[in-house]
Amino acid sequence: MSQIEAATGRLVRTAEALSDEQAREPSLLPGWTRGHVLTHVARNADGLRNLLTWALTGVETPQYPSPDARNAQIQEGAGRPAAELAADVASSGRQFAELARELSREAWAVEVHGLKGPAHPAWFTLHRRLFEVEVHHVDLAAGYEAADWPDWFVAEQLYRVTATFDANADTPAAVLADTDAGRQYVLRPELLRDAPARTIAGPGCALLAWLLGRDAGVALTVEPAGPLPAIPAYG
Repeated sequence: MSQIEAATGRLVRTAEALSDEQAREPSLLPGWTRGHVLTHVARNADGLRNLLTWALTGVETPQYPSPDARNAQIQEGAGRPAAELAADVASSGRQFAELARELSREAWAVEVHGLKGPAHPAWFTLHRRLFEVEVHHVDLAAGYEAADWPDWFVAEQLYRVTATFDANADTPAAVLADTDAGRQYVLRPELLRDAPARTIAGPGCALLAWLLGRDAGVALTVEPAGPLPAIPAYG
């Protein structure tokens, strides 16, 4: 929880520095202002807290009532004053953390599921929450960039994200070389058995941002020389 709380604290400080006008300016996400992003992060905390309630009580508690309800909540909250947006992110994050501390070892093993994706044990909500906070902090386009992601976060997410891409038949085969950490990650390793490996190299944060669709990959190099391969949208 300490990592989530630290990431949330960084996001809240960025939000608190925004003016009302800046909160209404575009984020990096198409069609969303910074207010949309902050509202989404706050409602995500509420939704994941619902999954923790499910694990704690044994009573199925949906993350959101429906996709339409989720979208409506974000739209309705996006135009609020910057101070209200920041307070919402802080309060919802705090409530998520407080409930997380109530779960027993048995409760963390309870299987839950969100609006989409496979079911997972309740403990995985912590990974989901950390991902949301860190990635959407970058999406705010308010001074926090992929290069600011903690090194441990980059390494953890590269392992997880590459595994997710491996399940998509549209993912090209490649070796990803993190030149900062000296680590390698492989996309579609089964396709590399009979073909030369294409290596995409660069800082780990740039590799992760590229995989997540947050960066065009200008800091990355390809060997043998050529353009970056097309990859499917993450998620």
